[in-house]
Amino acid sequence: MFYRESGDFKTTYAKDTQTFPIKLDRMGYYTILAIAFVVIPTMLVMNVGGGANYWTNAILLPFLIWAIASIGLNILVGYCGQLSLGSGGFMAVGAYASYKLMTSFPDLSIFIIVLLSGAITAGVGILFGLPSLRIKGFYLAVATLAAQFFLVWMFNKVQWFYNYSASGQISAPTRSVFGFEVTGATASAEAKYLFCLVLLVGVAWVARNLTRGRIGRSWMAIRDMDIAAEIIGVAPLKTKLSAFGISSFFIGIAGALFFAVYLGAAEVGEAFGIQKSFLLLFMVIIGGLGSIFGSIIGAAFMVLMPVLLKNIMVGQLNWATDIAAHFEFVFVGALIIIFLILEPHGLAQLWRLLKEKLRLWPFPH
Repeated sequence: MFYRESGDFKTTYAKDTQTFPIKLDRMGYYTILAIAFVVIPTMLVMNVGGGANYWTNAILLPFLIWAIASIGLNILVGYCGQLSLGSGGFMAVGAYASYKLMTSFPDLSIFIIVLLSGAITAGVGILFGLPSLRIKGFYLAVATLAAQFFLVWMFNKVQWFYNYSASGQISAPTRSVFGFEVTGATASAEAKYLFCLVLLVGVAWVARNLTRGRIGRSWMAIRDMDIAAEIIGVAPLKTKLSAFGISSFFIGIAGALFFAVYLGAAEVGEAFGIQKSFLLLFMVIIGGLGSIFGSIIGAAFMVLMPVLLKNIMVGQLNWATDIAAHFEFVFVGALIIIFLILEPHGLAQLWRLLKEKLRLWPFPH
């Protein structure tokens, strides 16, 4: 049986999960991981359908990277309740940090470079998170929006960040993991995919454990009622800055991957503009605030939806490309309004409700 009678609870989490088995959930997770780590790379190596590079560059890599960034922003917005519109700028910090590390330390592992880029971004995020100690809500959103514009301006104006290049563009050098190139023009689709997938699984695992522990409970206490949280002993300074730091760490990792693995070359104004901040916020809202799984499915939805709409409107209906692009914005805006009104917890809540119905369906009350 995969259900429990009402009122039958235990005193510890381990005993409670024995009463309410989660075998179906675990089987689902193992199946997804097997498909992600075995089936998809095999298909990419075999070039099934003849479009390995297209599927990797159009869908798989954007999904994996945006999922990491979405998890980071959800920690700040969904779990801690601190609204941020500076995510694009923090992704730019991760991108430029990785570029400087790759060019300054050519023998340094790309894994270390990505993690160090996240750590540098975490420091910047904590710095710009200081206003959250005095302001919140709309005013904090404006402060983080100022961080977005300031960071983009700084990377454009200070030539040191792009090594005094005449074009102002940065390009990722070739780097390998276990002999397989994951950055550069000659990197294979399956190597880039697996590299990003490993980082996504690691980020999701770390984020899940953080939100389940003491620090996650502190974030949620600040989110729900910061004054009451302070009364019961939650330190606002430490809690808010930890949320900004960890959130920026994950977003910085995503920015480094977005530049080094996905784009290969970037110019900050085009690659990390304000539209990236809004896109990331849309992923969190549609996927579900306060949900790691919601962050992942929100990223999947926002990556797949433009591809699907483009194929329908341009490929099937023969619409002009610019009209299809504008309609995409209308569609996303309508979806956000619908979710905020009908289901504020997003796709993650719909999935939870579906799972409960499937579990209880064979056993009506």
